[in-house]
Amino acid sequence: MDARLRAAFANLIGEKNVLATPQEMAPYTTDWRRQYRAEAECALRPASTEEVAAVVALCARDGIAMVPQGGNTGLCGGSVPTGARPEVVLSLSRLDRIRSVDALNDAMTVEAGCVLAAIQQAADAAGRLFALSLAAEGSCQIGGNLSTNAGGVNVLRYGNAREQVLGLEVVLADGRIWNGLRALRKDNTGYDLKQLFLGAEGTLGVITAAVLKLHPKPTAQVTAWIALQSPARAVELLARLRARLGERISAFELVSRRCLEAVLQHAPALRDPLPQAHSWYALAEFADAGQPAALATQVQEAFAEASGLLADAAIASSAAQSRALWRLRETIPEAQFTNVKHDISVPVSHVPELIERAGAALQAAFPGEPIYAFGHIGDGNIHYNVGSAALLARRAEVNSLVYGVVDALGGSISAEHGLGQLKREEIRRHKDPLELELMRALKRSLDPQGLMNPGKVL
Repeated sequence: MDARLRAAFANLIGEKNVLATPQEMAPYTTDWRRQYRAEAECALRPASTEEVAAVVALCARDGIAMVPQGGNTGLCGGSVPTGARPEVVLSLSRLDRIRSVDALNDAMTVEAGCVLAAIQQAADAAGRLFALSLAAEGSCQIGGNLSTNAGGVNVLRYGNAREQVLGLEVVLADGRIWNGLRALRKDNTGYDLKQLFLGAEGTLGVITAAVLKLHPKPTAQVTAWIALQSPARAVELLARLRARLGERISAFELVSRRCLEAVLQHAPALRDPLPQAHSWYALAEFADAGQPAALATQVQEAFAEASGLLADAAIASSAAQSRALWRLRETIPEAQFTNVKHDISVPVSHVPELIERAGAALQAAFPGEPIYAFGHIGDGNIHYNVGSAALLARRAEVNSLVYGVVDALGGSISAEHGLGQLKREEIRRHKDPLELELMRALKRSLDPQGLMNPGKVL
């Protein structure tokens, strides 16, 4: 890196926060799955919104591209450089303060570098719930969660990340700071600007802080591992349970037997919850106010009424058992780490058809290749992963088959992971040209120099 430029950055954020050696930059230039790696001029670690703004203004003046980065746990290469042009990585990890908690307004103001689990803990300490929850919550950061509109296991009840936000603070591409940190649930004064930056993957500006929605903390929870004959039975059971229990269902996860077997092989300390093997499972979480025994009785009665739809079930009798059941679900990504992955969504009613049609097409084209299907069936989002590492060389063929079924069922090729580098070209074949034109117009308006996370999304 140019000595003049390094000195300028050091003057803004301190010499020790300008990382320029290959060893220092390695964690910032490689994605979590080790699918993407590219060089950068340096990695910068500002400690405040003002320092972020100063760095962005300097980069804008000198025409230097910026890659905003949180916990770098993304799966689509959106948080690392592309190597196509000189870039700096802008790490938000030092912006890690929880600025305020307003329990009476069910709101919390946090900085972008706060780890998701720390936010959950702070909400819990205030007697509240922050509902966003996903497998990487011990290391992912809220700025990245919001920039990718993360989903997770509680979308069924509480919605995606964008639905957990009341206000944002954003550093724009020219270094100006937009303070939209309003903790209001009703503000009908024109365009809802925060929605432009939620899910934009850092291509329009840098989220530096957010006002998050909190919820009353449930006092009763029930976790159940349910055996099913098919995904169709899972969809039918979910509808029956929702009719009986309403919003008490906070999560409903689909797991194939192949996924469970991969987990048990990868993590031998974990155990199959049921004595016999079944083709499919659902992991369901129920939560409510009131006494735990009352909720448990309601769940058991609902299961009894729907007995024709489920083959067996195990209900956790302790917090430890509940954690063990969730550990089975959370370990699935690690247990089949390297294959052709799909984060897709269709209407909930079409999930069984998606799994059946895509499976038939793949088996015809790639006989014997395993399919790992799991995910958030309650909101129609299935992680549909195919084959072993050897199939990566034929990723385009696999994608064409899977995405063809997704399109036919009115679905999306990216439900919660974003586009990043991985799907930047692919999305052109699936998104309406007018939508892409409008997205490009927004990009030109907010980032006319094209400096914000180039090579991602568009």
